[in-house]
Amino acid sequence: MSRGLVEYDTLVEVIASEAERLARATEGQRPERQVPACPGLNLGETARHVGSTYRMVRAWLRDGARPRVWQREPRPGQDLADYVREGVAPLVERLAAQRADDPCDTWWPEERNHGFWARRLAHESTVHRMDVQSAAGLTLDPVADAVAEDGIDEVLSLWLGHRLDVLGVRGTKRSAVAIRAGGRVWTVRTGPEPATARLSAPGEPADGEVAGSPVLVYRWLWGRIPDREVETSGDHDAIAQLWALLRLATK
Repeated sequence: MSRGLVEYDTLVEVIASEAERLARATEGQRPERQVPACPGLNLGETARHVGSTYRMVRAWLRDGARPRVWQREPRPGQDLADYVREGVAPLVERLAAQRADDPCDTWWPEERNHGFWARRLAHESTVHRMDVQSAAGLTLDPVADAVAEDGIDEVLSLWLGHRLDVLGVRGTKRSAVAIRAGGRVWTVRTGPEPATARLSAPGEPADGEVAGSPVLVYRWLWGRIPDREVETSGDHDAIAQLWALLRLATK
């Protein structure tokens, strides 16, 4: 069963709308413009990555297994906006024709269904749309609180809770950090054992806390904004360990 906090159909709509915002943000822009929060990453690389990912996932869904070959770059003469739009349209069409719990292959053993891909690509599109807008010097379009909270849950469960374990990476100090956004609190435990994260009751003991609006916490977890843009309290070493582990998990 899909584990997202947002309905499947809404996530599919998010993919389509965020892809269009990203495409528009590339228009008239120099592709070498840098993404401020990601040294070494530029606008063109980000747009090509997203357009390539749409095609890769579409091929994965079509063939039932991770593809080896897909269109990774724009065709000669094709601009970035058209490359993104051309990639997302058949993917959204395929996802919209399915239900969240319809089975398919994925890279997360705990969730092999279309809900995984809808959630993953909604946040891939949203985070990178903000990257491209930032590189272009544009005002960032808002992210709905519900979508941002779902993104917080995804980065903590999928990336910190699963991807980090696949990499075999651990912390050194046992600690718990509360992540507070909107009306939800997640307790994240890191240390020598595999990292875990779960929704918890307000007031559950933790060594440190990171709090803020859903979009700010979402962006902080993805390494797009510094500590000063969220509220931190308690054991800053515990928070720093979580931050460092997240950078490895989402690299």
